Amino acid sequence: MNKIWLAVTGTAAAAALVACSGGTTTAVQPLAAAGTPTSTSTPAPTTTTTTAPPPSTTTTTAPPSTSKSTTTTKKPTSTPKKTTQPAANPSVPCSITEGACVDISAKKAWLLSGGKVIYGPVSITTGRKGYPTPTGTFHVLYKEKMHLSKEFDDAPMPNSVFFYPGDAFHQGSLSAPSHGCVHLSSASSLKFFSTLSVGDPVQVVP
Repeated sequence: MNKIWLAVTGTAAAAALVACSGGTTTAVQPLAAAGTPTSTSTPAPTTTTTTAPPPSTTTTTAPPSTSKSTTTTKKPTSTPKKTTQPAANPSVPCSITEGACVDISAKKAWLLSGGKVIYGPVSITTGRKGYPTPTGTFHVLYKEKMHLSKEFDDAPMPNSVFFYPGDAFHQGSLSAPSHGCVHLSSASSLKFFSTLSVGDPVQVVP
């Protein structure tokens, strides 16, 4: 009788303990035959909390703009320079700027280059009556170091520069008129011969 009471009392006390335990459940087994209670404890389930990694944040930075503003500058239009011929030297009566100038009335001659006098004036004699020296603008036809005049008994004409058929600059008398040629001194004839070239202009004014 006493054993049965003890068993009942123990069971009620265990139930009251379970009711205040705060959530842990204990299963009470009936007493064994020898009167010793056997209890089996069930461990509380293990709760595993998995924390998800923070979402990967990928920031894409746009590369800086490398485009450059190109300003096109128009080049100024160049104005072609006008090429002007040098004016004739005011100290000579000829309009040419290159070659030889002859002034019959003044009995003078010059050599010109680039509109400037490079030699002269030098004294000359020109054609006599019936053998005038032609006037106008001509060009050097040919040169001959020692020309012999067939028309006048092979008369020597040193440093001959022909500018008209039969008429030339050459060394000759500065006192007697010629038969149409332009007489120069020895030094002047050499200068004219060495300076003038075939094709150079020759202007003879009255």
